[in-house]
Amino acid sequence: MRIFDPHIHMSSRTTDDYEAMYAAGVRAVVEPAFWQGQPRTSPESFYDYFDALLGWEPYRAAQFGIQHFCTIALNPKEANDPRCTPVLDELDRYLAKDRVVAVGEIGYDSMTPEEDEALARQLQLALDHGLPALVHTPHRDKAAGTKRTLDVVRASGIDPALVVLDHLNELTAGMVLDSGCWAGFSIYPRTKMSEDRMVGILKDVGTERILINSAADWGRSDPLKTRRTADAMAAAGFTEQDVDQVMWRNPVAFYGQSGRLELAPTLDEPKPDDRSSFQGNSIRRGGA
Repeated sequence: MRIFDPHIHMSSRTTDDYEAMYAAGVRAVVEPAFWQGQPRTSPESFYDYFDALLGWEPYRAAQFGIQHFCTIALNPKEANDPRCTPVLDELDRYLAKDRVVAVGEIGYDSMTPEEDEALARQLQLALDHGLPALVHTPHRDKAAGTKRTLDVVRASGIDPALVVLDHLNELTAGMVLDSGCWAGFSIYPRTKMSEDRMVGILKDVGTERILINSAADWGRSDPLKTRRTADAMAAAGFTEQDVDQVMWRNPVAFYGQSGRLELAPTLDEPKPDDRSSFQGNSIRRGGA
């Protein structure tokens, strides 16, 4: 089984996670730029973080046989902090980088006027750079927030086929798919969406334009939820082709619209020698 996790925050995870993910079939990931828990106090802290998403993290993932891509943006939560909003003026130079396959995460957290402005500006950046957009729907007032998001997407003029609305549930999946956008679902241990609920949604809406992710980060989450959902699909009677479409071909199709998703010709190439390094640093600790 081959798995592409289209939304996972690997900067928050350990090398053990990479090993377990590879063993479970994960061969590619997209890591969206997001809030890190500790509030950032200056734009410069974003730039170091973006550089890590483009440099160190792809190197670290490659040591475990996993291809790493990212999305870049000012996230919705920090769009409310005036110390952070100057980042919007610097995004152009990052969105031009080869491994950036979308603008994201953008969207809503608390649905404030500041978030309205940041979302509209970053959808315009997606248009300017010809990139897809990964849009976060709010965890509170999910249905209202999703409707509001869809209104902004329509007003922006971006092709809905270039937009995925993420963290959806049973109340919001239909309206997103009806809009022509892609529908993203985050499978979590206790919140958001479970494997069984996801299988029920797939039975209702089918497998087209569906992205399933773990969204694993520094909170209570599980980087193997993609594999657990794939197994639940198989147990529920979905075919191998259905599972492959959701877990691999759909993410490839969505992020492939960026023109930058250059996947290795074989997914089981030998892993690099762990003596390799990135800018003089490696994942090795101790030893010769």
